[in-house]
Amino acid sequence: MMDPHLVALLAALVGIPLVLVAYIALVEAILGRLPARLQGSARPWLWLMPALMFALVFLVYPAIYTIALSLFDNAGRPSLANFTAFLTTDETLAALRNNGIWLVLLTAITVGGGLVFAVLFDRVRYESAAKAVMFMPLAISFVGAGVIWRFMLDYRPPGSPQTGTLNALLGSVGIGPVPFLLDPPANTVMLIIVAAWIWTGFCMVILSAAVKGISRELLDAARVDGASEAQVFRRITLPLLLPAIGVLVITMVIASLKAFDIVYVMTNGSFDTEVIANRMYKELFTFNAPGRASAIAVILLLLTVPAMFLNLRNVRRQRAFQ
Repeated sequence: MMDPHLVALLAALVGIPLVLVAYIALVEAILGRLPARLQGSARPWLWLMPALMFALVFLVYPAIYTIALSLFDNAGRPSLANFTAFLTTDETLAALRNNGIWLVLLTAITVGGGLVFAVLFDRVRYESAAKAVMFMPLAISFVGAGVIWRFMLDYRPPGSPQTGTLNALLGSVGIGPVPFLLDPPANTVMLIIVAAWIWTGFCMVILSAAVKGISRELLDAARVDGASEAQVFRRITLPLLLPAIGVLVITMVIASLKAFDIVYVMTNGSFDTEVIANRMYKELFTFNAPGRASAIAVILLLLTVPAMFLNLRNVRRQRAFQ
């Protein structure tokens, strides 16, 4: 008897293309029956219909259901107790504080580091290789990166063999093991450094593209006029990079607010490293409190949506000047 998982896989591989072909044929048949004056306006909506239905079923409906669920207590009565609990519980307040630390440090490290590397690598012959090495961590999943760095930062009591790479190196030069992930607030900073290791290459690539877009004639003219490299960067390069920097800052703010994978894999919120998304996961799957989990999800959405709209506005403004 064939494995049911293999049957499901074969059904998906064959069924999905057949459904797409059938939908294309159906759309063209419908358009063929419409008057010519309506075909132009109807065609885009018919082609967008699968994507719109997908968004409605998997994005819009879950969001509405989550908001509704957050407004009821465990007894099914309408209540704002879930939101009150978020603002009065020590664990959620600690998560909110840690997300604030994430927001400040991750944004500063990734955008600042990306800017430095983008400007420096623009001047070297091995530019492509250097950028590839910096960008490589982004190809690793956040879960995979968390597992890698958990072993890198692993701690054993003094006198025990150190399995963590960094503590083993410290022991080789006579320095005692350091509990990187145990002592707050340094452990939160270490988690942020792991996230920055992943995101800095992304920021570097975006800013490098912006650096390439700056007119070389403009920079050379400034140097001919006697401007130092520091003055060229401060007066010309940096102002022209501000639109790209603004987009990256907002992107990193959103990434900071949604931080989950690295925290879940490396500490699961223990040792005072809790963040909002990880707290939401615990409320739902550990404490079986869907109302509280939904309230945290709504608050996280409210914190993220303004940054998303601001990001979209900045992107549109940047395109308007191109």
